[in-house]
Amino acid sequence: MSKITIAIDGYSSTGKSTIARQLAETLGYIYVDSGAMYRALTLYALRAELIQNDVLDKEKLIQSLPSIFLQFTFNPKKGYAEVYLNNKNVEGDIRKLEVSKYVSRVAEIPEVRRKLVAIQQEMGKNKGVVMDGRDIGTVVFPEADLKLFLTAAPDKRATRRYKELLERGDEVTFEEVLENVEFRDHIDSTRAVSPLKKAEDAIVIDNTDMGLKEQFERVLNIANRVINQKKKDA
Repeated sequence: MSKITIAIDGYSSTGKSTIARQLAETLGYIYVDSGAMYRALTLYALRAELIQNDVLDKEKLIQSLPSIFLQFTFNPKKGYAEVYLNNKNVEGDIRKLEVSKYVSRVAEIPEVRRKLVAIQQEMGKNKGVVMDGRDIGTVVFPEADLKLFLTAAPDKRATRRYKELLERGDEVTFEEVLENVEFRDHIDSTRAVSPLKKAEDAIVIDNTDMGLKEQFERVLNIANRVINQKKKDA
């Protein structure tokens, strides 16, 4: 068996989901967007009015966890799996700036992380998976065959995110998006549980000045080298 586990971590808006999805499709692997799971829980909190006046009711969210069901369902028209929250497709709703504003706060709750990490580890137990997030190479799959860490300058990431939101029809300003990117960097990197950090054996990809094609080719070459080495060692 030559399939491997690929963990992709990095800062927000570095294109982790895009590269992970492309890689999984090319290799014939399962793609899991762990960030979508945290976004779905954040959307649940917003809809249940557990976030009011910029305050998150952590205890009520923790109490609600047993009744929250998350799953990914492949959409053949789009070519990737979409996230469902309690059997409803929320793929579009979880990408809005309102969710981005609070997702790091939800993601830092230990009980939330334990629930989702357990689900993620179950998804990847048979290998042949590409998963992206903040703690995939350090917590979810510390023994992953390949670990990548994506980074880019904050203003470059904010510009990418701003364009995405405008294309979706969201009314936002660049300043709001940049502030959100920098805020999430701080929260993700300083939280007490599973903070965002590069695994010691991760390969850093700085895509500040890199196009999508160049980035994908570089990552695919790295993945193929690891896969080929695994075949030789088998």
